[in-house]
Amino acid sequence: EDTGLRRRRKAGRPHRRRARAAVLDERHDMRSSAPPMTAPLGNLVDIAPLFGPRGSLLGLDLGTRTIGVASSDPDRRLASGVETIARKSFTKDAERLLALAKERNAAGLVLGHPLNMDGSSGPRAQATRAFARNLSRVTELPIAFWDERLSTAAVERDLIATDMSRARRAAVIDQHAAAFILQGALDRLARLADQSR
Repeated sequence: EDTGLRRRRKAGRPHRRRARAAVLDERHDMRSSAPPMTAPLGNLVDIAPLFGPRGSLLGLDLGTRTIGVASSDPDRRLASGVETIARKSFTKDAERLLALAKERNAAGLVLGHPLNMDGSSGPRAQATRAFARNLSRVTELPIAFWDERLSTAAVERDLIATDMSRARRAAVIDQHAAAFILQGALDRLARLADQSR
């Protein structure tokens, strides 16, 4: 096969390469972490009972360069954006996330799970799970996965509808996506609570 063609194909897959690099980075951090896993980790329905009846939750939209963070009120009715963390290293990212969780007395974390449209797992989903496993080693807060398909696209449409500038959208879209993810999880938790009554 032509060498130039191979190069062009490789150059056309930067997002996939970044996601794979993130998986390797998180795996390296996990191997170097001494403490055993302490936090429960799983899908929202399984983790929900561990959140307790009340207390805020943090929602996370994990990207290759940033982490969008959102928080709910203690009654878990409404999610709102909090902050966009510029990713540096796992240790620094985790320290900031856990500091935000402590400030808000969070009862747990909800992490957007970027599955493919057909429900399969790609490199981004693998990187997200690796990050979650690593995070579970440094906190006791339950961590739940919630399907985030189309969340960023939906949020961007909403921001464009408000006539927000491109620069401003870029600054806030990740935390808005985190709020979108968390609100979906809160709505699901509310339905679960209604069904158990």
